[in-house]
Amino acid sequence: MTSALLKSAHLPRLNAPKRHRLPNGLMIVAEQMPVEAVNLSLWLNVGSAVESNEINGMAHFLEHMVFKGTAKLQSGEFERLIEERGAVTNAATSQDYTHFYITTAPKDFAELAPFQLDVVLNPSIPNEAFERERLVVLEEIRRSDDNPRRRTYLRSMELAFEQLPYRRPVLGPTATIEQLTAQQMRDFHGRWYQPQSVTAVAVGNLPVEELIEIVAQSCESALDHRIGEDIQAHSALPFGSCGLQFQPETPYTEVVRQELSDRTLTQARLIMVWRVPGALQLEETYGFDVLASILGQGRTSRLVQDLREDRGLVTSIFASNMTYLHQGLFYISAQLPVENVPVVEQAILDHLKTLQTSIQPSEIARVRAQVANRFIFGNETPSDRASLYGYYQSVLGDLSPALHYPHCIQSLEVENLQATAQTYLSTEAYGILVVRPE
Repeated sequence: MTSALLKSAHLPRLNAPKRHRLPNGLMIVAEQMPVEAVNLSLWLNVGSAVESNEINGMAHFLEHMVFKGTAKLQSGEFERLIEERGAVTNAATSQDYTHFYITTAPKDFAELAPFQLDVVLNPSIPNEAFERERLVVLEEIRRSDDNPRRRTYLRSMELAFEQLPYRRPVLGPTATIEQLTAQQMRDFHGRWYQPQSVTAVAVGNLPVEELIEIVAQSCESALDHRIGEDIQAHSALPFGSCGLQFQPETPYTEVVRQELSDRTLTQARLIMVWRVPGALQLEETYGFDVLASILGQGRTSRLVQDLREDRGLVTSIFASNMTYLHQGLFYISAQLPVENVPVVEQAILDHLKTLQTSIQPSEIARVRAQVANRFIFGNETPSDRASLYGYYQSVLGDLSPALHYPHCIQSLEVENLQATAQTYLSTEAYGILVVRPE
C-alpha cells in the first residue's frame, strides 16, 4: 500500500487529503474533518463515453441497477439500512464518470461502508428487476425529452461534436434502452467496474487511518464475494475513459449554423459554441473559466449587463466553460424574443472582439475574489470535499489540480486571457444553434 500527503504551497491549510492505493488498484482518498458526518464517495472513471452506440445509456441504466440487490443484500435492503440510521445515499452518471455516495454519522460508518462497496462492486442484476427498472429509465428519458431546456442542450451537443461520444445523451435513446439485455449489463459491469477504476473518497470526523482501514476492509470483503471474475485479467485500466483513445475535434473553420423550431417554446433559444481544450490539457482550460465569468456570469458580467440589464434584448444569457475529459466547449446560451436573434448574435461577437483586446483589471479582480471564496465555500462539508477529490482523482488520476485551482486562476494576467480569447474564440468560426418557437 502506498500513500502520499498532498499539500499546496499556495493556499491556506484548508485541505490535507491523504491517498492510499490498495494492491488491487483501488485508490483511497481520506481526510479527517471536524464535522459530525462521514461521506463515502465511490467514483468510477466510467461514464457514457465508454459505451458503443449500440449500448448508449448503459452506464446510467447500470447506476439504477446497482441498488437492486447483491448476493448478500436483497433489493431495497441497502436503502433500508441507510434510512434506518438516518444516512443518505444517491448516485449520478456523466459522460466521463459515475458517482455513488453515502453520508452517515461517524459512529455508523464502519457498519455502512461495506454495504456501499458491495452494491457497487457486486450487483446481481436480476432479470425481473432489470425489466422493471427499464420502465423507470424510459420514463426518465421521456421526461427529459419533454423538457425544452434539455432538448436544446442535447441538440447543441450534436452540433458541437461530430465524432466524440459527448454528442450522445447520457440517458441513451429510447430505442436503444428498449433493446438492452440484463446479460449485456452484467458484461458491461464485469468489464468496467474493476477496483482499478474506483476511487473511494472518505471525508469526515474519524481519524484518517481509521477511514482508510474501514474502506480497505470493505473493499476486500466486497471483492471476496465477486462471482467467477478474475480481477487480474482487467489489470491497470488507465485514467480517462478507462484508456479508450479519443481525438479532440478540430476548432471550427467557419460558421456552422443550425436552425430548428419547437412548438413548445414561447421564446427563442440561441446557443453559440467554440471547441476548446478539455481536461487532458487542464492548464489550457483555466483561462476559459475566467473569460466565461467576465462575459456571462453574474449581473455585472458584460453580456448580462449589456443585453439583459441595459438593452433588454434577452430574458437570460449565460456563458460557461464546459470541460469534458477529451474536449471542452466554450458555451454561450440565451433566451430571447425571436426577433432579437440577429442583433444578439452580433452583439455577442462584438463583445468577443472587445474581449480579445480589452480586459479590465477590475474584472479579473472580481473573478479572483469569486474563485477564492467559492473554493472556501465549496469545502465546508464532507460531501463537498469528497466530490472535489473524487472528480479530480477519478477523471485525471491527480488531486493536485483540485487544490491548486485558485492559485492557477489568480496567476492569470490580462495578456494570458487575451491570448486565449484570440486563439480559440473566433468571431468568424463557431457553431450556432437557433431554436425558434413555431
